[in-house]
Amino acid sequence: MLKKSTFLLLLLLGSVQLFAQKKDDILGKWLNPTGEGQIEIYKKGDKYFGKLVWIKEPNGANGKPKTDEKNPNESLRNKPILGLEILKNFQFDDGKWEGGTIYDPKSGKTYSCKLTLKDQNLLNIRGYIGVSLIGRTEVFKRVK
Repeated sequence: MLKKSTFLLLLLLGSVQLFAQKKDDILGKWLNPTGEGQIEIYKKGDKYFGKLVWIKEPNGANGKPKTDEKNPNESLRNKPILGLEILKNFQFDDGKWEGGTIYDPKSGKTYSCKLTLKDQNLLNIRGYIGVSLIGRTEVFKRVK
């Protein structure tokens, strides 16, 4: 008969295995916390990228598609936000996707970023400057 502590340890190890991430688990469409936009995460080679595939208000006050007007590169400011690649160059390592960047079209700034799955339907996106401790995390929900 198993001791209670041995049983609990086995149960814990089994539950960790249930949530072990595979590198392509992140692929798909994700809704941002405010419900204003969706990104689609896809793979190019061995790296992961994400682009805006839906925004709640695709047009500006002038009735034309919203553009990347805050982009620090002036030649890109007329590019539509819809379809904009905002997640770039992530690599999977030990249950997380890191080494990439996230671009914020609202500010025109690019941040270091790491992605982790809380479960199969919740994605933590952490943008930061310098070290991960100084940053912000948003939780995106998988679009079914």
